[in-house]
Amino acid sequence: MRRNRRVKILATLGPSSDTPEMIDRLFHAGADVFRINMSHASHEKMKELHGHIRKVEAEAGRPIGILVDLQGPKLRLGPIENDKINLEIGDKITLDQKDQPGSKKRIPLPHPEIFKGAKVGHRLLIDDGKMTLEVTANTGSKITAKAMVAGKLSSRKGVSLPDSVLPMGAMTDKDFADLDFAVNQGVDWIALSFVQRVEDVAQARKLARGRAAILAKLEKPSAITCLEEIIEVSDGIMVARGDLGVEMPVEQVPGIQKRITQASRKAGKPVVIATQMLESMITSPVPTRAEVSDVASAVYDGADAVMLSAESAAGDYPVEAIACMDRIAQEVETDALYKDAVHTFHTPPEPTGSDAIAAAANTVSETVNLSAIICYTASGSTAMRVARERPNQPILGLTPIVATGRRLALTWGLHCVLTKDPENLDDMVDKACRIAYQEGFANPGQRVIITAGVPLGTPGATNMLRIAFVGDDGQIGV
Repeated sequence: MRRNRRVKILATLGPSSDTPEMIDRLFHAGADVFRINMSHASHEKMKELHGHIRKVEAEAGRPIGILVDLQGPKLRLGPIENDKINLEIGDKITLDQKDQPGSKKRIPLPHPEIFKGAKVGHRLLIDDGKMTLEVTANTGSKITAKAMVAGKLSSRKGVSLPDSVLPMGAMTDKDFADLDFAVNQGVDWIALSFVQRVEDVAQARKLARGRAAILAKLEKPSAITCLEEIIEVSDGIMVARGDLGVEMPVEQVPGIQKRITQASRKAGKPVVIATQMLESMITSPVPTRAEVSDVASAVYDGADAVMLSAESAAGDYPVEAIACMDRIAQEVETDALYKDAVHTFHTPPEPTGSDAIAAAANTVSETVNLSAIICYTASGSTAMRVARERPNQPILGLTPIVATGRRLALTWGLHCVLTKDPENLDDMVDKACRIAYQEGFANPGQRVIITAGVPLGTPGATNMLRIAFVGDDGQIGV
């Protein structure tokens, strides 16, 4: 099944879409990768969904990616008497770690790391930023704060500290267990929530041990300050605009989104744009015009994937949301402005032979007007280097490793086919031409360009380009 677009669609599974029948419908509507959110899923549910997806994959005959999204640390207020208190601007309140219900003057905050990281002048955002407190004093065991916004504080509401780097990792005990279970199931991507620093990603990579790729979710201001370093140690990036828009001024989020997208593209790492993309379609069969423009903007920027959350997980119209996103992407990518827009940002290849070959494949395919770029890839790096160039020609990735095909399902423009390694150079060209014909990428008489590494089957050794004619029935033309 060939998609008529380059950008990929990541769909979250939930109560509206967790049956085999619905997963199959979402896939055929356009979903390329499925997300399992561990904030709501148990290990048993993860295993069940994994099985459903792999069944759809087997029937479709195309690699499908599975992403497990770790919950991450949740910081919350303790209980409050009568469940809530009202504060006026300028009111002072004390926060401590005592195991007693809160009152008008004090609130329990059972997180020692906050008392270690919060400094005078730092903000505490309560309930997704609906209430803001400013720290005026911190003794290490007690914080005094001033209300900067009038409103109410309720029991168990979430707390964010946009100005503080807390002395805690991005993973809780639950996340350790979830990651271990997920990689043993054979999922392809692990999304790491609330990344603050490079060490958070390094820890997850160490635990995964290469069994799954690590996608760093950028939703903390501290992560933006070391953006390039985090991208370097990650396998992919997600622009998690929900929490990012809580912890940073909302007017800054669009610019940050573009900055992250460009930095990820420069590094050749997949970048996913997420949160509220078609939010109104949770309850409506059609999106707002603003939402359509939002999705289109991510596609014009050359993002690798766009993600649906509640729209596909808990909404009334999950299939319609996927189909709508698919139509938006197709329309953008056929627009006369798309080619120039997606190439507005371009970085030269890295000074390596593999990057030079990938860039050359793009240049040759454009100059000679070839039908497709075909990449033999074991680890996926060759195909990702070619995708980094955002070529106008479609990219066909041939790999003998099913895990590679599944991970590449998140990468821009890549259509992956599982096939055995060729026996020799003639077999390599013959196989590439035949698959290009069978998959609808080239017709008899058209030409394709093939990239590979010699000796064959050597990961990371891309060093060859070959232009070939596609003959009748996909054989090598003469």
